[in-house]
Amino acid sequence: MAGKRVLLTGGAGFIGSHLVRAFLDRGDEVVAVDNLVTGRKENLPSEGRFTFVEADVSEGIPVDGRFDAVLHFACPASPVDFERIPIEILRVDSLGTFHALDRAKADGARFLLASTSEVYGDPHVHPQPETYWGNVNPTGVRSVYDEAKRFSEATAFAYKRHHGVDVGVVRIFNAYGPNMRADDGRAVPTFITQALRGEPLTVTGDGSQTRSLCYIDDLVRGILLLLDSGEAGPMNLGTCYEITMTELAETIARLVGGPSRVEYIARPADDPRQRRPDLSLIRDRLGYEPLITLEQGLQATIDFFRSDISAISRAARASLL
Repeated sequence: MAGKRVLLTGGAGFIGSHLVRAFLDRGDEVVAVDNLVTGRKENLPSEGRFTFVEADVSEGIPVDGRFDAVLHFACPASPVDFERIPIEILRVDSLGTFHALDRAKADGARFLLASTSEVYGDPHVHPQPETYWGNVNPTGVRSVYDEAKRFSEATAFAYKRHHGVDVGVVRIFNAYGPNMRADDGRAVPTFITQALRGEPLTVTGDGSQTRSLCYIDDLVRGILLLLDSGEAGPMNLGTCYEITMTELAETIARLVGGPSRVEYIARPADDPRQRRPDLSLIRDRLGYEPLITLEQGLQATIDFFRSDISAISRAARASLL
């Protein structure tokens, strides 16, 4: 699909901003829509083939022209947001999904939905294949995200069956990398910023719960493979490298250097005990393999946060002068 016109919701967010750069690098024209609730304009480029529109896609998508691809990536995905802005999350994954699908239908465009490993909840099957229907608490604090994404998947496939929309659904597992927010609340940015500040690294529970971390470059490559393939999915995307939260904290402390210690705090409600994707489908259909090692990805992310924290500190000092 290189050289096409692409509409991307959530374009100023962590994953969205990297997708913007990837599309531009391959010659696409990109229009990104974001209300900046969690996204940052600083994540975005300024060049001729890129347009930014500040808008809430839950209210509609106020852009002109026809698109070849519509990607719906607008949704706060951090656990701290589940309690802070739950209604906004539900709206963007319901109303926002309808608006994005209606635009894809009107334009005859390929539609790609960013779903999540959270659709599996606290899984009883490990690793998680796409055929697993999940174990989700429908009224818990995480349900505003888990169930909203399950609803958005159902909506996408209803449009595929009823309207013939060319739909693809990607289930993203624990991505990390530059452009994440320091106050994101997820493990990698939390541990890195704590280590850089010389604070204790706060691990929830006993630290034995696991995640499988995927560096953003591998994630974007997989998203583009699915977008260009015409496959519907849903398709898991991530890495099979599984690590406990204690091991992750200790690895980040070592890479940052300096004195750091792990401190255990209460584990949030419905926090999944283990998380690792079965990647058989995306390997077989698209030939996807993650290429970036955990330490390579963490070091690049640490370098970003080291620079970002320094810039924030300089700005704060300048504001006092």
